[in-house]
Amino acid sequence: MPELELFKRLAVALAIGLLVGLERGWKTRAEAEGERTAGLRTYALCGLLGGVAGALSSGSPVAAALFFATFTATFATFQWREMVVEGSFGITSIVAAMLTFAVGAYAVLGEPQVAVAVAVAMALLLALKQPLHRWLRQLTWPEIRATLILLAMSFLLLPVLPDRTIDPWGALNPAEIWLLAIVIAAVSFAGYVAIRVMGDQAGVALAGLAGGLASSTAVTLTFARLAHQQPQAASLLSGGILLAGVVMVVRVIAVAGALNTALIGPLLWPLGMAGLVLAAPCLVLLRRRDGRGERPQLALHNPFELGTALKLAGFIAVVMVLSKLAVDRLGEQAVLVLAAVSGIADVDALNLSMARLAGNGIAIHTAALAIAIAVAVNTLVKAGFAAVVGTLRTGLIVGVTSVAAIAAGAVAAVWSSPT
Repeated sequence: MPELELFKRLAVALAIGLLVGLERGWKTRAEAEGERTAGLRTYALCGLLGGVAGALSSGSPVAAALFFATFTATFATFQWREMVVEGSFGITSIVAAMLTFAVGAYAVLGEPQVAVAVAVAMALLLALKQPLHRWLRQLTWPEIRATLILLAMSFLLLPVLPDRTIDPWGALNPAEIWLLAIVIAAVSFAGYVAIRVMGDQAGVALAGLAGGLASSTAVTLTFARLAHQQPQAASLLSGGILLAGVVMVVRVIAVAGALNTALIGPLLWPLGMAGLVLAAPCLVLLRRRDGRGERPQLALHNPFELGTALKLAGFIAVVMVLSKLAVDRLGEQAVLVLAAVSGIADVDALNLSMARLAGNGIAIHTAALAIAIAVAVNTLVKAGFAAVVGTLRTGLIVGVTSVAAIAAGAVAAVWSSPT
């Protein structure tokens, strides 16, 4: 290896050690000099030592293993002495030192970019100790069990599912449907976890943001019920409903664009404009102090439950078959009617179906229009929920804003449509 390249790789190894040492040293900054096994300088030296060991081993696995074993034994001995004196138990510092040494060696022997990525991930895991432990304490066993079951089925079942259409209409691909269900469940799970972690401290704004990822309809029903119980907070809760709708619009664009990049352009203008109109009143409504009611408790179900995932996959399959049949027998325009009907209950299934069929059986413009119609119908349905379940004030605020957003989206769609 040229000397200049070796210097660069050793510099990366040193930087890796400094990164980990910064986090470790900050955690033990209150301890006096000589009362801790390792800090900023020691971990920096661990990374550099790993790089030098990698250079000296010259690609020999035996030499690299001996360097690593010697380092581990030496560091573990000093760490053990510290734990005996303090009467504590812990292996994190030892594992961190071992990994710092190993990643430093890999920076010389392998790809420096990979080594840096591993070091950043390690530093984040070390720094997030308290938040991760707090999150773990808030999890329930049914949530953990459901997540493990679905992850196991995803990594074990998905590879063996037929990756081809199995129906006479050429619409149902089991592997693709299951993967799409997992994508939506994962996005929803992010919102569900956010609500579980933030809980009562979230407030209306954060609950609306997190709930919009999981289910904007659930947010609407919850906030509407609270508005009925606490009319003085109707404006504030209406802002939360609209904010959840904004998140839903952003989620639709993100998921459709991730699955089919050709949809980003046609969807960005109409849905983006509608989202801006929905977001505008939020800045005012969420700042108002018109009520001192309790913080909202969103009654959401874990989207990683097996039954929920299977229902979602089934709904996606039904929409895909109906979309295919509608196009084959009635023409592309029939998909727009299906979008309107589907939007009454759910947006995700239609969104996923159109993302799959766009450019492959359905024109891009038609697929984007179908998604926009589903979003518009779903938005109007939630406005109806706000009026019926909530108060007249809630219904007016959400309803008028929703109609304005749909009108703005329609104007943007006409303006941006190809002539």
